[in-house]
Amino acid sequence: MNKDQKKESILRNTAVQTIIASLLCIVLGLLIGYVVLLIINPKGASGAVMAILKNYFYYPSHAAVMKYCGTTMVKASALLMCSLSVLFAYKVGLFNIGAAGQYVVGAGASLYFALQFNMPWYVCLLAAIVAAALVGGISGALKAYFNVNEVISCIMLNWISLYSVNMLLTKVKAESTPYTVALKSGNKSALLPNAGLDKLFSNNEFVTIGLPLAVIMAILVWVVLEKTKFGYELKATGMNKNAAKYCGMKEKRNIILTMMISGGLAGIGAAVFFLSGIETWMVQQTSVPGMGFNGIAAAFLGGLNPIGTIFSSYFIQHITSGGTYVDKTMYCTQISDLISAVIIYLCGFVFFFRLWFNRYLDKKEEKKAAKAGKGGTKA
Repeated sequence: MNKDQKKESILRNTAVQTIIASLLCIVLGLLIGYVVLLIINPKGASGAVMAILKNYFYYPSHAAVMKYCGTTMVKASALLMCSLSVLFAYKVGLFNIGAAGQYVVGAGASLYFALQFNMPWYVCLLAAIVAAALVGGISGALKAYFNVNEVISCIMLNWISLYSVNMLLTKVKAESTPYTVALKSGNKSALLPNAGLDKLFSNNEFVTIGLPLAVIMAILVWVVLEKTKFGYELKATGMNKNAAKYCGMKEKRNIILTMMISGGLAGIGAAVFFLSGIETWMVQQTSVPGMGFNGIAAAFLGGLNPIGTIFSSYFIQHITSGGTYVDKTMYCTQISDLISAVIIYLCGFVFFFRLWFNRYLDKKEEKKAAKAGKGGTKA
């Protein structure tokens, strides 16, 4: 195989095409964001984009950089679990837009068990997984037995979950505030252990075993979906449930299991975040946390690959956190959300890009074959 053939075979690789397409989405998203900044206030546009991209590198001291890097990592690990939740369902032909609601239920279960029952972290983590999985299972059962579109049932459950958790956590909120009691004062045993990871990030106490756990789960999801009989059956059910049923697969069970696993993954994300002690829950909030919805963005930006979502989740969280360093006298912090939204929107064209790119390569091969044929005829 010559150099041109090797190069072409690499470009034909789906993973390589997805990476190129995702990078193009990021570059175009940043350019569009920059244009918006120029329209709002051209004087600070360059500085605002740099602030978003720099994020924690904004700080001059190494200790501060590492500390805030740890905070970004904690948030990115929760986002990664939500993106895995969306990805797992999507691979099986289901669109789990309910990852946001499942994340909320996971947060509610973990905090309630921690503050009401004074349970240790591993029990709280398990409670989050089970509660979120059950909520996911409701959408799965409605889809399997009544053919209710999972998008509709998930959206409804998102709001049911939010207000139910708000009511539940009013029992464990701090006095005279709308926030739940901090785990550090309410139940230290519910905090996830640091296992020495905090020292790597300038003694950032919020960096816990949740960080490596999220990465391990991403690898585990990849193994289950790509290397196991169970994963093959789930994907086969998603492609054609009638064909799966004809082949002897339990298609209803597979649909319910998929949504339960998907919900459980979102629940882990909530536990990883709230059991780190980084934030408390506000019982008066009227909007579903954006973490679950951002998981959709990270899943598609990562090319619907569990390993790719590790990097895309970090990137989405990096620029989201970077928005806090934008000059508030010129721009609002939500400008980073705008850039994220544009990148997400462009991610919808990743598959079109791959289709176009493959057509381009096909035409290139045809031209080469035609030239080679003419050369052979002359000889």
